[in-house]
Amino acid sequence: MAPRSIWKGAISFGLVTIPIKLFTATEEKDISFRQVHPADEGRIRYKRVCEVCGEEIPYGEIGKAYELPDGRMVILESEDFQAVPLPTAREVEVVSFVPVDQVDPTYFDKTYFLAADGPGNKPYVLLRDALVSTGQAALVKVALRQKESLALIRPVDGVLRMHTMMWPDEVREGSFAEPPSDVTVSDAEVAMATNFIDALAGDFEPENYSDAYRLALEEVIESKLAGLPAREEDEDEPEQAEVVDLVAALRASVDAAKKRRAEAAGRAGGDDGSEQADDAPKKKAAAKKTAAKKSTAKKTTARKKAS
Repeated sequence: MAPRSIWKGAISFGLVTIPIKLFTATEEKDISFRQVHPADEGRIRYKRVCEVCGEEIPYGEIGKAYELPDGRMVILESEDFQAVPLPTAREVEVVSFVPVDQVDPTYFDKTYFLAADGPGNKPYVLLRDALVSTGQAALVKVALRQKESLALIRPVDGVLRMHTMMWPDEVREGSFAEPPSDVTVSDAEVAMATNFIDALAGDFEPENYSDAYRLALEEVIESKLAGLPAREEDEDEPEQAEVVDLVAALRASVDAAKKRRAEAAGRAGGDDGSEQADDAPKKKAAAKKTAAKKSTAKKTTARKKAS
């Protein structure tokens, strides 16, 4: 099932118009935390307070303003943003076609999937196949979230991907980071470094890598959660029984994690642990299935008693 599109528009490809939908191609997998008071587990809340009148301001009443160097504020209304003449608001304008390897990755910002919308399938395929045939990418201008950006459209595995880009004046000049010109290395040192690079050279296969820190942190969270007492069931709210099932599933996950650690401890050195990481999702899925069976059995018993 495809996610919801975040933007609709069209690619202007010469005299050809390609209706498209835009989908985000990436998502953050970091573990998020709440700020709390450890003594009583109370959530820490922040209030939006006006520094002039001291009153808390509802989010819907907060406006946007541009601050001048002398401290004066120019307040902008939503109508002001809509009045900005921006031809790329609903149209992706092709500016040029360029070789992909000429674009410094430093310029790349975010990546999106482009999907044909309505009658756009045939012209979509036309642009995709033409880019594949010529080995070029389309340099375009597009407006997203009240900001116009350069972007690069290229075909990858049958799908057009769009990479929004930074403007040239948004990329910092980096000569300050260059080592002094009087620092040199010998041919032997370069040859040694080259041999090391050759020894580790290979194809880029991202599926071979995983976030070991996040996986280890998830195990820490599961272990701590397994030690928490289960919430007492409320007869007036039978749906709370799902919490007990969740705790059981997490305890099963912790047991599986402990088993993996025990197996790793008994294993000979040289294993980088990637196999353990690959097995983790399968064992978590098995734990969830066990919990689901227990939940179904509990509900069936409840129905029989009620009848």
